[in-house]
Amino acid sequence: MIDKYRVAGTVIALTALSIGAAGCVGPRYGTDKTAGEQLIDDLGSAVSITPEKRQTLAYQPRGTLVKPAEAKLVPPQENLASKDNPQWVESPEEARERLRAEADENRDNGSWRSPLAASVSSGKVMSPEQQRAAYREARKIQDGRYTDRRRFMSDPPLEYRKVEDPSVLENLGESEAAKEKRRKKEAAIAGSGRQWWQIWD
Repeated sequence: MIDKYRVAGTVIALTALSIGAAGCVGPRYGTDKTAGEQLIDDLGSAVSITPEKRQTLAYQPRGTLVKPAEAKLVPPQENLASKDNPQWVESPEEARERLRAEADENRDNGSWRSPLAASVSSGKVMSPEQQRAAYREARKIQDGRYTDRRRFMSDPPLEYRKVEDPSVLENLGESEAAKEKRRKKEAAIAGSGRQWWQIWD
């Protein structure tokens, strides 16, 4: 019985020694000590009573403040985004009120013409014929019926827009109403079993 205890104790002691040896011989994790040695050093420093020697830092004296030269600061610029600025953009409501006031003042003046009747580009009063021509030109530009130059970035190159007959650009083709009417007529004829030239059965 005593021999069994001795064998068991020997096995336990050898197992403990092998585990301890494996821990001591294990990896060093970037230090010059094994994991066991580092553990013993950490425990020893935690339990030790003697204070550690701290490294004294050599502080350099702070330099003196650099003060600016005695100079007057430039006053801040006045805010230009205010209605007191003469170059402030006139709102549409203010322009409408101003034009109404001018029209009321010149109600009896036969030679006065409203600024709305003048061209914005030239500043001259346009006749009805000139207004019609300007309207047609504006509609032509709006519909894209121009081949003289590229007016917008979305326009294709001029060589793609060249046609022999410029009237082709104004031909919009069959209207949607005519297409719908033709479709309904063809559908009615297709459902009746007759041809388009057959008026009666």
